[in-house]
Amino acid sequence: MGHFRIATYNVNSIRSRLHIVLPWLREHRPDVLCMQETKVTDEKFPVGEFAEAGYEVTFRGERQYNGVAIASRQKPESVRFGLPNGESADEDRLIAAVFQGIPVVNTYVPQGRERETPHFAYKLGWFGRLRDFFAGTYSPGAPLIWCGDLNVAPEPIDVHDPKRLMGHVCFTPEVWEAFAAVRSWGFTDLFRRHHPEEAGQYSFFDYRVPNAVQRGLGWRVDHILVTGPMAARSIRCDIDMNPRLAERPSDHTIVFADFSTEKGESR
Repeated sequence: MGHFRIATYNVNSIRSRLHIVLPWLREHRPDVLCMQETKVTDEKFPVGEFAEAGYEVTFRGERQYNGVAIASRQKPESVRFGLPNGESADEDRLIAAVFQGIPVVNTYVPQGRERETPHFAYKLGWFGRLRDFFAGTYSPGAPLIWCGDLNVAPEPIDVHDPKRLMGHVCFTPEVWEAFAAVRSWGFTDLFRRHHPEEAGQYSFFDYRVPNAVQRGLGWRVDHILVTGPMAARSIRCDIDMNPRLAERPSDHTIVFADFSTEKGESR
């Protein structure tokens, strides 16, 4: 049986995280690794290091902020950057590419800062633009993977202290509603498909919280969402905690999923 493996990782500076990313690629051999917050200009992206590990890289970034990249074992069949609608294309927040006939959309959704700021309104609008992009570009009845740091914890079990954190820009009804509107176009939260009621599973642990990982003080804000045909082919979706426990880690860790590529299961 053939497999397709995809992973997503907010690296919080790719050049600071190569000591985690490259060994992970060599050990787990994903077909595709989507990265966010690469925080590097395109001319300084470490292309050579990925090539030595056997990976092509597609990227768009800027110094110190944002940045998205996709490492892949095969060259993408097509690539586009940014959202076509709205005030800013935000090319350093979205890459859409196709691998083995499967469209992959890697996004770094704006965090939103504070609820009463223009940044938060921009975040809500960004989800709306994203839904329009999916509706105008893809079909919910065809294979599609949407992943990345989406800066939303969709359910109370996705944060360690829902009562206290209620109202945070990543855990508040306005964001849930905006995220749900995108999901309703035709997406399944793949981690929840395989772990429907499992609490305490998180992909982000704040640096500023002492011993956050050991104390389980996390958030699930990094996601892999798929259309029906990919959900039907999915074998597993899990969070790998090892990258967050490594030396000099990102504040996020890796979420990955495996799919069957058997034609009999693909439609």
